[in-house]
Amino acid sequence: MAGYVYVSRERLNELEAELRELKTNGRKKMAERIAEARAHGDLSENAEYDAAKEEQGLLELKISKLEEILSRVRVVDPNSMPNDEVHVLAKVKVKNLKNNKEYIYTMVSPEEADIKQGKIAITSPVGAALMGRKVGETVNVKAPAGIIQFEILGIE
Repeated sequence: MAGYVYVSRERLNELEAELRELKTNGRKKMAERIAEARAHGDLSENAEYDAAKEEQGLLELKISKLEEILSRVRVVDPNSMPNDEVHVLAKVKVKNLKNNKEYIYTMVSPEEADIKQGKIAITSPVGAALMGRKVGETVNVKAPAGIIQFEILGIE
């Protein structure tokens, strides 16, 4: 089992709501689909039934994954964290010193990471290099393309 999953109170509420929805309406709709497919006759040659059963398995897998994540959740209040160093749920403004581009990253647990939304895992090479650092510091990140230097411009 992996470590803790750090989330805000709002994200915890979203995860719990998603789990409730999947367990109630998701399971109900799936049972209806299976019953409907079963009504189509011979199950041994019923592709619709097979597809519905496979979807049911995926639904149960998603429910189980959410339950597992929720069992490891630790709620973090970003307002109680120091605002002078990078921490989980902090928004960090950095400048890539190689190409002079600026980025804003939100530091999150691996389960929450989504680079398209600017959320990077605290365990990723960039995330790990930034954790605990302060504004004005330069960090070196070992990446497949070589060493990348980031300057920390701001922390929220």
